[in-house]
Amino acid sequence: MKVKNSDDNNICQECYSKYKRITPLINPESCLRNHRQYICSTCGRHICADIDGNGRFRALFPFKTLEIAKLYLRSAEVILEKACGIYEIENDKGRKFFKIFSSDEDMNAYLSKNRGKKCKTQKPLFKTEYYKNYEDNQLRKISAKETDIYMEEKTRESPEWSKI
Repeated sequence: MKVKNSDDNNICQECYSKYKRITPLINPESCLRNHRQYICSTCGRHICADIDGNGRFRALFPFKTLEIAKLYLRSAEVILEKACGIYEIENDKGRKFFKIFSSDEDMNAYLSKNRGKKCKTQKPLFKTEYYKNYEDNQLRKISAKETDIYMEEKTRESPEWSKI
């Protein structure tokens, strides 16, 4: 999959990360054991793709940085089944955050419901060119053994990205 705005040749073209075990970021072991994961077929990275009872999922929450939002972009695409982009949103106090939307129209609908927020550029800072479907076995809950192996690999990789 081609990634628009990618300036790093080491980035996985499927899940947009150069770190193979960076996610989950928050309570990783609990997330891996209890939530459905999207498993990248290229690098094996797991991304939380669980949807709660209210239809919410991690990829649609606001992120502190563009880099963190990129880590959840593929999950949003898989759940929404379409290419998505990451937009910089600013609240009326000047606080900036990053949100994933499937289109400019979806971003504008969000802004119309949240009057104190704006998107100065009205365009995504990072966007994929097209949506690539996934295999059924890439979206599932993983076993306890898979969780243990992934957590061990995550611990070994963590010095590389712990400063993100």
